[in-house]
Amino acid sequence: MKNLLSIIGIVLIILGIIGVSYKYFTYTTNEKIAEIGNVQITAEKEKTVVISPMLGGLAIVAGFALIIIARSR
Repeated sequence: MKNLLSIIGIVLIILGIIGVSYKYFTYTTNEKIAEIGNVQITAEKEKTVVISPMLGGLAIVAGFALIIIARSR
């Protein structure tokens, strides 16, 4: 149980640091607009996901808390 809490804590800290470092990330999807017979018309759309710095900070704090709890047991 100690190892599992420590691993989860470390993962949360790493994800929190990434979340604070990168404010957002974008990705591209292909969406089908129309299909006429064998011909398909598609469009590339770029989507953005915003990561809140508060969420990244909360993940870092929670990760440290889990590591402290695991070590105290």
